[in-house]
Amino acid sequence: MSWLAELSTSWRSGTQRSQLVAAGGLAVGVAASFAVSLGRYELFPLAGYFLWLLLGMLLLRFWPLVGLTGVISAAGVAACLSQEPATDRKVAGLVILALAVALVLYVASRQRSGLPTPLSEALLSDLRDRLAAQGRVPDLPDGWHAQSAMVAAYGVGYAGDFMVADLDEDGQHLELVLVDVVGKGVTAAPSALLLAGALGGLVGAMHDRDLFDAANDFLLRQHADETFATAVHLSLDLGTGGYTILSAGHPPALRWSAADRAWAVDNSRGLALGIMPEPELHASSGVLAPGDALMFYTDGVIETPTNDLDSGIAWLQEVGRGAFLRGVDGAAARIVGRVARGDDDRAVLIIARS
Repeated sequence: MSWLAELSTSWRSGTQRSQLVAAGGLAVGVAASFAVSLGRYELFPLAGYFLWLLLGMLLLRFWPLVGLTGVISAAGVAACLSQEPATDRKVAGLVILALAVALVLYVASRQRSGLPTPLSEALLSDLRDRLAAQGRVPDLPDGWHAQSAMVAAYGVGYAGDFMVADLDEDGQHLELVLVDVVGKGVTAAPSALLLAGALGGLVGAMHDRDLFDAANDFLLRQHADETFATAVHLSLDLGTGGYTILSAGHPPALRWSAADRAWAVDNSRGLALGIMPEPELHASSGVLAPGDALMFYTDGVIETPTNDLDSGIAWLQEVGRGAFLRGVDGAAARIVGRVARGDDDRAVLIIARS
């Protein structure tokens, strides 16, 4: 069975040779079916040719599929007309076959990836998984906890919210960026993937303002009117608890005070990335004492058609207080679970010192 494994591996590569082999194999199957139809039509009637059409749609790219549909159509029509008499039922079957061929070719022509449907789906799933894997916070030293939760708009699994993080070799310095790319769900996913790749290679190597300047230049080079993003960057010393927050058009971070048992609004502010060169950015800094925490989130958590930014932040402070008092574990998920279902991506990240 090794040759089957080799054929499967070759097909997954999407090469022209593998497509020709697949198309040839399907054509041989159609020819065999046609021979059966001529001999005993009741064993393989016109309806059976729809199976070959479906397999072609799943396995072939557009142009090989065009050739195969021609073979299927010719075989199906010839097999059907070879039977006497030509009833209305057979004519209706031929019309349905023609419509099915047209529909399959239309769908295949709309595959912008140029790959068969299963390969396109696998590619998108792999990109989504890579984006999710890149956003996992590394294991932190004892005394520190990280919690995150993300939900894509419309529940499709592709979002414009993402996170990149880096922990230095000594495990004492954490760099983390939470980004919200303009757009919702699938529409924002391509820009999110591009920016995530760029930031993933820069975080840890560049810091604070330099990192955001590089990301801003990257977005400006895309030369697209709607390619911009809000972002917040955290630089945290895990030994002392000292931190610096730099925000670029992002909703303000919240800081939990163990003494006050409440979330306070951080004062880091700035212009979104991708709008103009050298955007104005103002950082904030402080020290997390034992029991303190920081919360970062995207605008989908606090903005609704009926609430403004200030009331949304006040709502999050109250909901976040109840969720955090129940324990750090699962706090981010509890907060996201309280957000009303909407048409925007939602993400919450909490870094806490126990």
